[in-house]
Amino acid sequence: MSVLKAAIVSALKEDARFRARHYPESVIFCVVPRAKFVEAGRVLKKAYALLAAEWATDETPYVRGYAIYACYRYGSEYLIVKSDIPLDDPVFPSLTKHFVPAYRFERQIESLMGLTADKHPDARPWIKFEDWPADAWPLRKTFDASKPLPRVQGEYKWARAEGEGIYEIPVGPVHAGIIEPGHFRFQAVGETIINLEERLGYVHKGIEKRFEALSWDEGARLAGRVSGDATVAHSLTYCMALESMTACSVPDRANWLRALFLERERIANHLGDIGAICNDVAFAFMLYQTMRLKEMLLRTNLRLFGHRFIMDRVLPGGVTADIDSQGITDILGELNYLSQEFEKLVVIIDENSSLEDRTRATGILDPETARDLGVVGLVARASGLNLDCRIQNPFPPYDRIVVNVPVLIAGDVHARVWVRVEEIRESIRIISEILTTLPEGDITTAVNAPWHDTSGFAAVEGWRGEIIYWLQAGPQGEINRCMVRDPSTLSWLGLERAVLGNIVPDFPVCNKSFNQSYSGHDL
Repeated sequence: MSVLKAAIVSALKEDARFRARHYPESVIFCVVPRAKFVEAGRVLKKAYALLAAEWATDETPYVRGYAIYACYRYGSEYLIVKSDIPLDDPVFPSLTKHFVPAYRFERQIESLMGLTADKHPDARPWIKFEDWPADAWPLRKTFDASKPLPRVQGEYKWARAEGEGIYEIPVGPVHAGIIEPGHFRFQAVGETIINLEERLGYVHKGIEKRFEALSWDEGARLAGRVSGDATVAHSLTYCMALESMTACSVPDRANWLRALFLERERIANHLGDIGAICNDVAFAFMLYQTMRLKEMLLRTNLRLFGHRFIMDRVLPGGVTADIDSQGITDILGELNYLSQEFEKLVVIIDENSSLEDRTRATGILDPETARDLGVVGLVARASGLNLDCRIQNPFPPYDRIVVNVPVLIAGDVHARVWVRVEEIRESIRIISEILTTLPEGDITTAVNAPWHDTSGFAAVEGWRGEIIYWLQAGPQGEINRCMVRDPSTLSWLGLERAVLGNIVPDFPVCNKSFNQSYSGHDL
């Protein structure tokens, strides 16, 4: 028996019911009474589980009420806890006392589904803006997404620090350049930051609601647009969740190609980030050099796979782009050149004292705080947490390839840069192994529609970190709910803590070292 299941069974006994029709079967699905929802969380916290996601569903199409879900992770194990919530009493117990990430998960649940988290310490909306009508809950089935929302008067109440010498700096939501919008409020004394509060949601597009109006095939295309710089990872996670529901066996060659696309996406984004971090401390040379290498990869993507970001090439049942022997030769040659050029740049980064002065001991997120916040991906690995789905939950070919991930403990900007450096090196090696072991065969297979009232789960290590999708089929086999949890949902919390005690001019480089997605967060 799994560690998490054993903990639940020991504490809740007959109050914990384990249901079928949830896939894959390796992900345990447990139903508990509403009154035991927090008790389940407390027990799993004691078992050292992390809260990976929390969400709600409107299950009135099944002639039921609402439901609240929490997904916990421990090593390679995932366990989902569900509690039913009656229509006439849309309240659920808050997990915030035990898990910090629940703080925003539950604010978003109330904003978009209208379920209230009892004893939650912050009643302010999240994602839902203050000029929306109070009774507008977009994820309820009664909400008509085809009609524009009327505007009402409202004001967001920012957290404030008060005292002699404290002043406030508002930044955004519109920024210089072409980055997405987000509002940051600093309180500072002199140049030292004593508080930062983020306000996101400016690129909320109603993505989770839109899934409900699409076919299962169309859903994969929308998933690829949740966060465009992680299009491969998002579409892959959606497809794997759907394939788990339908017992679809994806051809081996397609799995290898999916991993190829995923690793190329990882390299391209890490190259861009390393250059951008250096640029934020006035070392523009590195930006130009890394962007030159990134552009080389993107042009090869376009030539071989038909899209610079490999968008819409991962679809249910496989992939839509293959590679021939000449393409393999071209990529292996490109990787050789990339490796040589990149290693020259790494030496420059490592030996540049002014760069090190701006990144060492800047924006520290210590391991204990990182775990409390539940951060994932490169942010977690720079702060001592060995979390990577390619190792803990591998899909082919990662179950046949040794993946070495860098784990550092400094938790500063320099560590987050160096994790990217080592991951580029590792992805180059992984791609070489994929291309030299690429099996022959088909690249796609048919995917049947899911049975009604089934659900599917998948977690994939995107370049930012763990992406989670949870799909639920409706009474007619349609999409009833698609829950998306981008890594940014968790790691934005880390930025608020990492900047404390730093000087205001260091915020841009701290922010860039996290480089979380606004679009992936603002669903």
